[in-house]
Amino acid sequence: MKYRSRSDIVGLILDAANGGGATKTKLMHKAYLSFNQLREYLALLEKKVIKNGLIEYKGDQTYRTTQKGIRLLQIQNTIG
Repeated sequence: MKYRSRSDIVGLILDAANGGGATKTKLMHKAYLSFNQLREYLALLEKKVIKNGLIEYKGDQTYRTTQKGIRLLQIQNTIG
């Protein structure tokens, strides 16, 4: 697998959480991350992305992409 930037990986995580939401396991599989890598990215996301409203944590152990996060995905897909 080629080198991926942080923005690429964040995009994969947002894409995986889009729709009905995703558990940590689903996020791991969709973003091709190990559990330790996912934990690091979720810590980063909690500081930056959740604070900025791109993804939200639901009480039932799932993450869901917000409208703002979906807009970021659309912009990222247009550019890339």
